[in-house]
Amino acid sequence: MSNGHGEDAIAVRILQQLQRFPNPPQFAALPLVGDGIAYHQLENVTIAGPVQQMPSGGFIYMDGRQLLRDVQGGLLQLTHIQFKIIRNWAKQGAFILAVGDIVPLLFARLSGADYAFVGTAKSEYYLRDEQGPLSRQSWMQRWEGWSGSVYLPWERWLMSHPNCQAVFPRDRLTTETLLKWSIPAYDLGNPMMDDLQPHTPPISKSNKTLNIALLPGSRPPEAYENWQRITEAVTQLVEAFSEGKDRQQPANLVFLAAIAPSLDLSPFGEGLSGLGWNQTDVQTDLEVEYTRKNATMILTQRFSDCLHQADLAIAMAGTATEQFVGLGKPAIALEGQGPQFTPRFAEAQSRLLGPSLILVKHPSDIPNIVRSLLADQNRLKLIAENGQKRMGQPGAANRIAQCLMKQLIE
Repeated sequence: MSNGHGEDAIAVRILQQLQRFPNPPQFAALPLVGDGIAYHQLENVTIAGPVQQMPSGGFIYMDGRQLLRDVQGGLLQLTHIQFKIIRNWAKQGAFILAVGDIVPLLFARLSGADYAFVGTAKSEYYLRDEQGPLSRQSWMQRWEGWSGSVYLPWERWLMSHPNCQAVFPRDRLTTETLLKWSIPAYDLGNPMMDDLQPHTPPISKSNKTLNIALLPGSRPPEAYENWQRITEAVTQLVEAFSEGKDRQQPANLVFLAAIAPSLDLSPFGEGLSGLGWNQTDVQTDLEVEYTRKNATMILTQRFSDCLHQADLAIAMAGTATEQFVGLGKPAIALEGQGPQFTPRFAEAQSRLLGPSLILVKHPSDIPNIVRSLLADQNRLKLIAENGQKRMGQPGAANRIAQCLMKQLIE
Protein backbone atom coordinates (compact mmCIF):
# COMPACT_ATOMS: atom_id res chain seq x y z
CA MET A 1 0.00 0.00 0.00
CA SER A 2 1.16 3.50 -0.80
CA ASN A 3 -0.49 6.86 -0.57
CA GLY A 4 0.88 9.31 -3.11
CA HIS A 5 2.80 9.66 -6.36
CA GLY A 6 6.22 9.73 -4.66
CA GLU A 7 5.26 6.88 -2.35
CA ASP A 8 4.12 4.81 -5.35
CA ALA A 9 7.53 5.34 -6.97
CA ILE A 10 9.34 4.20 -3.81
CA ALA A 11 7.12 1.12 -3.53
CA VAL A 12 7.84 0.29 -7.18
CA ARG A 13 11.61 0.47 -6.61
CA ILE A 14 11.34 -1.96 -3.69
CA LEU A 15 9.05 -4.34 -5.63
CA GLN A 16 11.46 -4.33 -8.56
CA GLN A 17 14.22 -5.51 -6.24
CA LEU A 18 11.97 -8.15 -4.65
CA GLN A 19 11.11 -9.51 -8.09
CA ARG A 20 14.80 -10.26 -8.69
CA PHE A 21 14.91 -12.87 -5.94
CA PRO A 22 14.58 -16.55 -6.90
CA ASN A 23 10.96 -17.65 -6.48
CA PRO A 24 9.69 -14.21 -5.41
CA PRO A 25 6.33 -13.84 -3.66
CA GLN A 26 3.15 -12.99 -5.52
CA PHE A 27 2.54 -9.24 -5.49
CA ALA A 28 -0.50 -6.98 -5.53
CA ALA A 29 -0.49 -3.19 -5.24
CA LEU A 30 -3.03 -0.84 -3.68
CA PRO A 31 -2.39 2.87 -4.33
CA LEU A 32 -4.54 4.68 -1.76
CA VAL A 33 -4.19 8.09 -3.45
CA GLY A 34 -4.17 8.91 -7.15
CA ASP A 35 -4.14 6.68 -10.21
CA GLY A 36 -1.13 4.54 -9.25
CA ILE A 37 0.37 4.87 -12.73
CA ALA A 38 3.86 4.13 -11.40
CA TYR A 39 2.85 0.50 -10.82
CA HIS A 40 2.11 0.00 -14.53
CA GLN A 41 5.83 -0.41 -15.25
CA LEU A 42 5.91 -3.63 -13.19
CA GLU A 43 5.20 -7.04 -14.64
CA ASN A 44 3.13 -9.57 -12.69
CA VAL A 45 1.88 -6.95 -10.22
CA THR A 46 -1.87 -6.42 -10.21
CA ILE A 47 -3.67 -3.28 -9.00
CA ALA A 48 -5.90 -4.76 -6.32
CA GLY A 49 -8.74 -2.23 -6.31
CA PRO A 50 -10.21 0.91 -7.84
CA VAL A 51 -8.01 3.99 -8.16
CA GLN A 52 -9.18 7.59 -8.21
CA GLN A 53 -7.41 10.94 -8.50
CA MET A 54 -8.67 13.20 -5.73
CA PRO A 55 -8.93 17.01 -6.07
CA SER A 56 -6.22 17.61 -3.45
CA GLY A 57 -3.68 15.40 -5.21
CA GLY A 58 -3.04 13.78 -1.83
CA PHE A 59 -2.19 16.96 0.06
CA ILE A 60 -5.25 17.14 2.30
CA TYR A 61 -3.05 17.82 5.35
CA MET A 62 -2.12 21.19 3.83
CA ASP A 63 -5.62 22.66 3.96
CA GLY A 64 -8.93 21.59 5.51
CA ARG A 65 -10.71 22.75 2.37
CA GLN A 66 -8.76 20.17 0.37
CA LEU A 67 -10.11 17.43 2.67
CA LEU A 68 -13.67 18.64 2.11
CA ARG A 69 -13.17 18.59 -1.65
CA ASP A 70 -11.83 15.02 -1.46
CA VAL A 71 -14.81 13.89 0.64
CA GLN A 72 -17.13 15.40 -1.92
CA GLY A 73 -15.11 13.62 -4.62
CA GLY A 74 -15.78 10.18 -3.14
CA LEU A 75 -12.94 9.74 -0.63
CA LEU A 76 -15.02 7.93 2.00
CA GLN A 77 -16.48 5.42 -0.45
CA LEU A 78 -13.05 4.74 -1.92
CA THR A 79 -11.49 4.26 1.52
CA HIS A 80 -14.23 1.79 2.50
CA ILE A 81 -13.54 -0.34 -0.59
CA GLN A 82 -9.78 -0.20 0.00
CA PHE A 83 -10.13 -1.32 3.61
CA LYS A 84 -12.22 -4.34 2.55
CA ILE A 85 -9.45 -5.29 0.13
CA ILE A 86 -6.71 -5.28 2.76
CA ARG A 87 -8.87 -7.27 5.17
CA ASN A 88 -9.21 -9.89 2.45
CA TRP A 89 -5.45 -9.81 1.98
CA ALA A 90 -4.97 -10.58 5.67
CA LYS A 91 -7.41 -13.50 5.54
CA GLN A 92 -5.33 -14.96 2.70
CA GLY A 93 -2.14 -14.75 4.77
CA ALA A 94 -0.63 -11.73 3.01
CA PHE A 95 2.31 -9.71 4.26
CA ILE A 96 1.68 -5.96 3.82
CA LEU A 97 4.30 -3.36 2.96
CA ALA A 98 2.94 0.08 3.87
CA VAL A 99 4.71 3.02 2.20
CA GLY A 100 3.99 6.61 3.22
CA ASP A 101 2.52 8.00 6.42
CA ILE A 102 0.10 7.02 9.17
CA VAL A 103 -2.73 6.18 6.74
CA PRO A 104 -1.20 3.04 5.16
CA LEU A 105 0.45 2.22 8.49
CA LEU A 106 -2.93 2.29 10.25
CA PHE A 107 -4.57 0.27 7.48
CA ALA A 108 -1.83 -2.35 7.76
CA ARG A 109 -2.32 -2.64 11.53
CA LEU A 110 -6.13 -2.85 11.28
CA SER A 111 -5.90 -5.54 8.61
CA GLY A 112 -4.60 -8.08 11.14
CA ALA A 113 -1.75 -9.12 8.83
CA ASP A 114 1.98 -8.96 9.51
CA TYR A 115 3.42 -5.79 8.00
CA ALA A 116 6.43 -3.55 7.45
CA PHE A 117 6.48 0.21 7.11
CA VAL A 118 8.55 2.55 4.91
CA GLY A 119 8.20 5.97 6.51
CA THR A 120 8.54 8.56 3.76
CA ALA A 121 6.68 11.51 5.27
CA LYS A 122 8.47 12.16 8.57
CA SER A 123 12.02 12.78 9.68
CA GLU A 124 13.58 13.93 12.93
CA TYR A 125 15.28 16.63 10.87
CA TYR A 126 11.97 18.49 10.90
CA LEU A 127 12.54 19.00 14.64
CA ARG A 128 16.27 18.68 15.28
CA ASP A 129 19.65 17.99 13.78
CA GLU A 130 22.73 16.32 15.20
CA GLN A 131 23.44 19.37 17.37
CA GLY A 132 20.00 19.46 19.01
CA PRO A 133 16.49 20.94 18.62
CA LEU A 134 15.92 23.51 15.89
CA SER A 135 15.00 27.06 16.81
CA ARG A 136 11.28 27.65 16.23
CA GLN A 137 9.40 30.95 16.33
CA SER A 138 6.09 30.24 18.08
CA TRP A 139 5.14 28.11 21.09
CA MET A 140 2.93 26.01 18.80
CA GLN A 141 5.91 25.19 16.61
CA ARG A 142 8.05 24.38 19.62
CA TRP A 143 5.26 22.09 20.86
CA GLU A 144 5.60 19.87 17.77
CA GLY A 145 8.29 17.81 19.48
CA TRP A 146 6.35 17.34 22.73
CA SER A 147 6.46 13.54 22.60
CA GLY A 148 10.21 13.26 22.04
CA SER A 149 9.98 12.40 18.36
CA VAL A 150 8.53 13.62 15.10
CA TYR A 151 6.52 10.38 15.20
CA LEU A 152 3.66 10.74 17.69
CA PRO A 153 2.91 8.13 20.40
CA TRP A 154 0.09 6.48 18.44
CA GLU A 155 2.31 6.21 15.37
CA ARG A 156 5.07 4.67 17.46
CA TRP A 157 2.52 2.24 18.93
CA LEU A 158 1.59 1.11 15.41
CA MET A 159 5.29 0.60 14.62
CA SER A 160 6.00 -1.30 17.86
CA HIS A 161 3.03 -3.67 17.55
CA PRO A 162 4.02 -7.38 17.36
CA ASN A 163 2.61 -7.60 13.82
CA CYS A 164 5.04 -4.92 12.64
CA GLN A 165 8.12 -6.83 11.51
CA ALA A 166 10.27 -3.93 10.28
CA VAL A 167 10.31 -0.14 9.96
CA PHE A 168 12.47 1.66 7.40
CA PRO A 169 12.84 5.37 8.28
CA ARG A 170 14.21 7.79 5.73
CA ASP A 171 17.46 8.66 7.57
CA ARG A 172 19.80 7.58 10.36
CA LEU A 173 18.75 10.29 12.82
CA THR A 174 15.13 9.12 12.69
CA THR A 175 16.16 5.46 12.99
CA GLU A 176 18.23 6.11 16.09
CA THR A 177 15.32 7.97 17.69
CA LEU A 178 12.77 5.21 17.00
CA LEU A 179 15.08 2.55 18.41
CA LYS A 180 14.62 4.19 21.83
CA TRP A 181 11.07 2.78 21.89
CA SER A 182 12.09 -0.79 20.89
CA ILE A 183 10.72 -0.28 17.38
CA PRO A 184 12.28 -2.70 14.84
CA ALA A 185 13.81 0.17 12.84
CA TYR A 186 16.52 -0.38 10.22
CA ASP A 187 18.80 2.33 8.82
CA LEU A 188 19.00 1.14 5.22
CA GLY A 189 18.77 4.45 3.36
CA ASN A 190 16.19 6.31 1.31
CA PRO A 191 14.91 4.75 -1.93
CA MET A 192 14.37 8.27 -3.30
CA MET A 193 18.06 8.27 -4.20
CA ASP A 194 17.85 5.10 -6.31
CA ASP A 195 17.66 5.02 -10.13
CA LEU A 196 18.96 8.56 -10.64
CA GLN A 197 21.79 7.64 -12.99
CA PRO A 198 22.23 10.05 -15.95
CA HIS A 199 21.33 8.75 -19.40
CA THR A 200 23.30 11.20 -21.54
CA PRO A 201 26.92 12.45 -21.37
CA PRO A 202 27.52 15.55 -19.22
CA ILE A 203 27.24 18.97 -20.87
CA SER A 204 30.71 20.21 -21.77
CA LYS A 205 31.33 23.43 -19.87
CA SER A 206 34.03 25.86 -18.92
CA ASN A 207 34.60 27.48 -15.56
CA LYS A 208 32.57 30.41 -16.85
CA THR A 209 29.40 28.37 -17.40
CA LEU A 210 26.81 27.85 -14.66
CA ASN A 211 24.19 25.11 -15.07
CA ILE A 212 20.97 25.71 -13.13
CA ALA A 213 18.19 23.12 -12.80
CA LEU A 214 14.61 24.42 -12.75
CA LEU A 215 12.21 22.19 -10.78
CA PRO A 216 8.55 23.36 -11.08
CA GLY A 217 6.93 20.19 -9.71
CA SER A 218 4.99 17.45 -11.42
CA ARG A 219 1.28 18.13 -10.83
CA PRO A 220 -0.86 20.31 -13.09
CA PRO A 221 -2.02 23.05 -12.83
CA GLU A 222 0.32 23.84 -9.92
CA ALA A 223 3.46 23.10 -11.96
CA TYR A 224 2.44 25.66 -14.59
CA GLU A 225 1.80 28.29 -11.92
CA ASN A 226 5.14 27.51 -10.29
CA TRP A 227 6.79 27.91 -13.67
CA GLN A 228 5.66 31.54 -13.83
CA ARG A 229 7.45 32.26 -10.56
CA ILE A 230 10.55 30.40 -11.69
CA THR A 231 10.77 32.32 -14.99
CA GLU A 232 10.70 35.55 -12.98
CA ALA A 233 13.79 34.33 -11.16
CA VAL A 234 15.41 33.28 -14.45
CA THR A 235 14.83 36.75 -15.89
CA GLN A 236 16.47 38.30 -12.82
CA LEU A 237 19.49 36.00 -13.18
CA VAL A 238 19.97 36.67 -16.90
CA GLU A 239 19.95 40.41 -16.30
CA ALA A 240 22.23 40.19 -13.26
CA PHE A 241 24.75 37.88 -14.95
CA SER A 242 24.86 39.50 -18.38
CA GLU A 243 28.20 38.92 -20.04
CA GLY A 244 30.91 41.39 -19.16
CA LYS A 245 29.34 42.88 -16.04
CA ASP A 246 31.62 41.09 -13.59
CA ARG A 247 34.70 39.02 -14.38
CA GLN A 248 34.18 36.93 -11.24
CA GLN A 249 30.72 35.71 -12.23
CA PRO A 250 29.71 33.17 -14.92
CA ALA A 251 29.73 34.43 -18.49
CA ASN A 252 27.18 31.85 -19.62
CA LEU A 253 24.06 30.46 -17.98
CA VAL A 254 22.41 27.16 -18.91
CA PHE A 255 18.95 26.58 -17.45
CA LEU A 256 17.84 22.94 -17.42
CA ALA A 257 14.07 22.83 -16.88
CA ALA A 258 13.20 19.34 -15.64
CA ILE A 259 9.63 18.75 -16.84
CA ALA A 260 7.84 15.63 -15.59
CA PRO A 261 6.93 13.11 -18.35
CA SER A 262 3.29 13.42 -17.32
CA LEU A 263 3.31 17.10 -18.34
CA ASP A 264 3.19 18.69 -21.79
CA LEU A 265 6.26 20.76 -22.71
CA SER A 266 4.21 23.29 -24.70
CA PRO A 267 2.76 25.33 -21.81
CA PHE A 268 6.26 25.78 -20.41
CA GLY A 269 7.50 27.20 -23.70
CA GLU A 270 4.54 29.52 -24.13
CA GLY A 271 5.36 33.02 -22.99
CA LEU A 272 9.13 32.64 -23.20
CA SER A 273 9.25 34.65 -26.45
CA GLY A 274 7.55 37.52 -24.64
CA LEU A 275 10.40 37.42 -22.11
CA GLY A 276 13.05 37.71 -24.82
CA TRP A 277 13.78 34.03 -25.45
CA ASN A 278 14.25 32.74 -29.01
CA GLN A 279 13.54 29.11 -29.88
CA THR A 280 16.42 27.36 -31.69
CA ASP A 281 16.37 24.47 -34.15
CA VAL A 282 17.38 22.04 -31.36
CA GLN A 283 14.10 20.25 -30.69
CA THR A 284 13.02 16.66 -30.03
CA ASP A 285 10.06 15.00 -28.36
CA LEU A 286 11.94 15.26 -25.06
CA GLU A 287 13.72 18.61 -25.41
CA VAL A 288 13.18 22.16 -26.70
CA GLU A 289 15.94 24.79 -26.60
CA TYR A 290 15.76 28.59 -26.31
CA THR A 291 18.42 31.31 -26.11
CA ARG A 292 18.57 34.84 -24.73
CA LYS A 293 21.67 37.01 -24.41
CA ASN A 294 24.32 34.83 -22.75
CA ALA A 295 21.79 32.22 -21.57
CA THR A 296 20.39 28.94 -22.88
CA MET A 297 17.12 27.43 -21.70
CA ILE A 298 16.51 23.71 -22.28
CA LEU A 299 13.05 22.32 -21.56
CA THR A 300 13.66 18.61 -21.07
CA GLN A 301 12.01 15.47 -19.77
CA ARG A 302 15.40 13.83 -19.10
CA PHE A 303 14.95 14.34 -15.37
CA SER A 304 17.98 12.53 -13.94
CA ASP A 305 20.28 14.19 -16.48
CA CYS A 306 19.17 17.61 -15.21
CA LEU A 307 19.94 16.67 -11.63
CA HIS A 308 23.45 15.49 -12.42
CA GLN A 309 24.42 18.25 -14.87
CA ALA A 310 23.22 21.20 -12.80
CA ASP A 311 25.38 23.05 -10.28
CA LEU A 312 22.39 24.38 -8.33
CA ALA A 313 18.61 24.44 -8.60
CA ILE A 314 15.70 26.83 -8.39
CA ALA A 315 13.05 24.56 -6.96
CA MET A 316 9.33 24.48 -6.23
CA ALA A 317 8.97 20.72 -5.91
CA GLY A 318 8.84 18.01 -3.27
CA THR A 319 10.67 14.80 -4.13
CA ALA A 320 12.71 16.34 -6.97
CA THR A 321 14.17 18.96 -4.63
CA GLU A 322 15.12 16.34 -2.06
CA GLN A 323 16.77 14.19 -4.73
CA PHE A 324 18.76 17.15 -6.04
CA VAL A 325 19.95 18.03 -2.53
CA GLY A 326 20.80 14.35 -1.96
CA LEU A 327 23.34 14.62 -4.78
CA GLY A 328 25.19 17.16 -2.66
CA LYS A 329 24.03 20.34 -4.39
CA PRO A 330 22.34 23.54 -3.19
CA ALA A 331 18.73 24.36 -4.03
CA ILE A 332 16.98 27.72 -3.81
CA ALA A 333 13.25 27.45 -3.10
CA LEU A 334 10.51 29.96 -3.90
CA GLU A 335 7.20 29.84 -2.06
CA GLY A 336 4.14 28.90 -4.13
CA GLN A 337 0.36 28.85 -3.83
CA GLY A 338 -0.11 25.08 -3.54
CA PRO A 339 -1.80 22.74 -3.03
CA GLN A 340 1.64 21.17 -2.47
CA PHE A 341 4.32 23.84 -2.52
CA THR A 342 2.79 26.31 -0.09
CA PRO A 343 4.79 28.61 2.23
CA ARG A 344 4.14 26.08 5.01
CA PHE A 345 5.46 23.19 2.91
CA ALA A 346 8.52 25.17 1.81
CA GLU A 347 9.37 26.12 5.40
CA ALA A 348 9.06 22.49 6.54
CA GLN A 349 11.21 21.34 3.63
CA SER A 350 13.88 23.86 4.59
CA ARG A 351 14.05 22.25 8.04
CA LEU A 352 14.19 18.78 6.52
CA LEU A 353 17.08 19.64 4.20
CA GLY A 354 18.91 22.11 6.42
CA PRO A 355 21.64 24.29 4.88
CA SER A 356 21.24 22.63 1.48
CA LEU A 357 17.93 24.44 0.85
CA ILE A 358 17.82 28.23 0.82
CA LEU A 359 14.28 29.60 1.10
CA VAL A 360 13.58 33.00 -0.48
CA LYS A 361 10.36 35.01 -0.77
CA HIS A 362 11.03 37.00 -3.96
CA PRO A 363 12.66 36.05 -7.29
CA SER A 364 14.67 39.28 -7.12
CA ASP A 365 16.56 37.85 -4.10
CA ILE A 366 18.02 34.97 -6.07
CA PRO A 367 20.95 36.64 -7.95
CA ASN A 368 22.60 37.71 -4.70
CA ILE A 369 22.05 34.24 -3.21
CA VAL A 370 23.75 32.67 -6.25
CA ARG A 371 26.68 35.10 -6.00
CA SER A 372 27.18 34.29 -2.31
CA LEU A 373 27.11 30.55 -2.99
CA LEU A 374 29.64 30.72 -5.80
CA ALA A 375 32.00 32.78 -3.67
CA ASP A 376 31.97 30.43 -0.67
CA GLN A 377 33.63 27.08 -1.34
CA ASN A 378 33.47 26.08 2.34
CA ARG A 379 29.70 26.55 2.29
CA LEU A 380 29.39 24.45 -0.88
CA LYS A 381 31.45 21.68 0.77
CA LEU A 382 29.16 21.77 3.82
CA ILE A 383 26.11 21.60 1.55
CA ALA A 384 27.54 18.59 -0.31
CA GLU A 385 28.18 16.68 2.93
CA ASN A 386 24.83 17.67 4.43
CA GLY A 387 22.76 16.59 1.43
CA GLN A 388 24.33 13.16 1.22
CA LYS A 389 23.96 12.66 4.98
CA ARG A 390 20.26 13.60 5.06
CA MET A 391 19.22 11.67 1.95
CA GLY A 392 21.58 8.68 2.11
CA GLN A 393 23.41 6.59 -0.45
CA PRO A 394 21.84 4.86 -3.49
CA GLY A 395 20.84 1.20 -3.20
CA ALA A 396 18.28 1.53 -0.40
CA ALA A 397 15.53 -0.31 -2.28
CA ASN A 398 17.76 -3.37 -2.66
CA ARG A 399 18.77 -3.28 1.00
CA ILE A 400 15.13 -3.00 2.09
CA ALA A 401 14.13 -5.85 -0.23
CA GLN A 402 16.79 -8.12 1.26
CA CYS A 403 15.56 -7.31 4.78
CA LEU A 404 11.95 -7.99 3.76
CA MET A 405 12.81 -11.36 2.23
CA LYS A 406 14.59 -12.32 5.42
CA GLN A 407 11.44 -11.43 7.41
CA LEU A 408 9.24 -13.44 5.04
CA ILE A 409 11.50 -16.49 5.15
CA GLU A 410 11.68 -16.49 8.94
